[in-house]
Amino acid sequence: MEIAGYNIPEELYYDEHHFWFRVEGDELVMGMDEFAEKLAGQIVFVQLPFEGKNVSAGKKFAKVESGKWLGTVYSPVDGVIAAVNQELESNPSLINQDCYGAGWMYRLRPGDMGSLGKLVHGGRDVLEPWLTEDIKKFKKD
Repeated sequence: MEIAGYNIPEELYYDEHHFWFRVEGDELVMGMDEFAEKLAGQIVFVQLPFEGKNVSAGKKFAKVESGKWLGTVYSPVDGVIAAVNQELESNPSLINQDCYGAGWMYRLRPGDMGSLGKLVHGGRDVLEPWLTEDIKKFKKD
């Protein structure tokens, strides 16, 4: 769905840092949402942690850089890195080109899928106020 000029698919889950999560079997596929990608500008580097690395909910595990921004990636769940998008090593701008598809970043295998309940998820009535508030906040910065 489009909200304020941004494509924000309602079937995905979102964290406060504007990373999206899609459930695929027993894994979560993760990437930057369009709001974060546009705010960051051209992505020039994505840290690819090793597969099998343990991650903890709320703890940082990677970084993303653009020409004007350095961002930290936090895990939404306790779990394990199941896979990383190796294509981003040579072409990090895939995030800018297709943030919800070819620009996916990590696959996480959570210890408990119940942790998704802490993320933003739902239709326009949930996503629009959340995104609108962040648009206002970042326009002030």
